[in-house]
Amino acid sequence: MVTPHAFNLTLSHKVPPRAVSAPLAALWWAKKGDWDKAHRIVMDEAGQDAAWVHAYLHRVEGDLGNAGYWYRQARKPAATGVLDDEWAAMVEALLHAGAKRTK
Repeated sequence: MVTPHAFNLTLSHKVPPRAVSAPLAALWWAKKGDWDKAHRIVMDEAGQDAAWVHAYLHRVEGDLGNAGYWYRQARKPAATGVLDDEWAAMVEALLHAGAKRTK
């Protein structure tokens, strides 16, 4: 299982790790400052994980109405805290969920 620390270390690379899910790749690009690339990734994905990342991205953008829609699609409460804290919590949750699916 990739740990959040190991995932963060990959931020110095040019591309995200191949083994991560699309929602995690989108978070990776978002952290690198490429909102458009992150958004394109989750736009092409279905599922609650992608919707959650989509919500986060619209929150980053400042479009809280659109973010609220995507939080509802993800069945998650709308976040109101620090964006970096939400990003870290999402990475941890998605890495953990991915590890559970591969067992």
